[in-house]
Amino acid sequence: MNPTSTTPTAVLVHGAFADASGWAGVIRELLARGHRVIAPANPLRGVGFDAATVRAAAAAIEGPVVLVGHSYGGAVITQAAEGLGNLAGLVYISAFAPAAGESVGSVQEPFPAPLLASTVRPTPYDAVGAVGGPDLVIDATQFAETFAADLPAADAQVMAVSQRPLAAAAAGEPLRYAGWTEKPTWYLVSAEDHAIAPEAQRFMAQRMGAVTEEIDGSHVAFIARPAEAAAFIARALDAVA
Repeated sequence: MNPTSTTPTAVLVHGAFADASGWAGVIRELLARGHRVIAPANPLRGVGFDAATVRAAAAAIEGPVVLVGHSYGGAVITQAAEGLGNLAGLVYISAFAPAAGESVGSVQEPFPAPLLASTVRPTPYDAVGAVGGPDLVIDATQFAETFAADLPAADAQVMAVSQRPLAAAAAGEPLRYAGWTEKPTWYLVSAEDHAIAPEAQRFMAQRMGAVTEEIDGSHVAFIARPAEAAAFIARALDAVA
């Protein structure tokens, strides 16, 4: 495929406790398929701030874009869709998809509490660049089980000690806009997720009317099985092309 200005670009948005390098396997797979892709940094300072950052990166791309969010990145792309004229669709990978007025905290309240609820820890310092309060990190001794149970132990350990914290205020910040109400959506549910309850994921996917598939994996199944995750994203890109 020869990329043109009408070829959709996948904008891969990472979530909390991670960075864009987690998309490496998916990026390689998508590039091999001839797709256009970028993976901008998500500041993890607050939904509004992070969404504005992602929106600016996506708006600068020539041609249509498909926003792809993992975990907290799902809330970010949901808000980033506001006013994004070249947006063609949204893809959620084990991700939050709050409605307007909901937060990543409130949308999962009706469902079983995931392991993350008991393994996340506040920092003893305030989150720099956020509105106030601490950062949040996952207890390094429980990171693998919580976040990356299907990765090799050595890989999970590296992720645990290099995790990027999320400003605690971001978890309670309500969205003012939900892009999934206006654009086509896709949702890949992680059936063995210990960070976002699979029941919550299925609810969000059904509520938005998303094309939905499930993968038998952890919260970062897209890292453990990048070919399958990339194939799912590619189907969305092909659908809006």
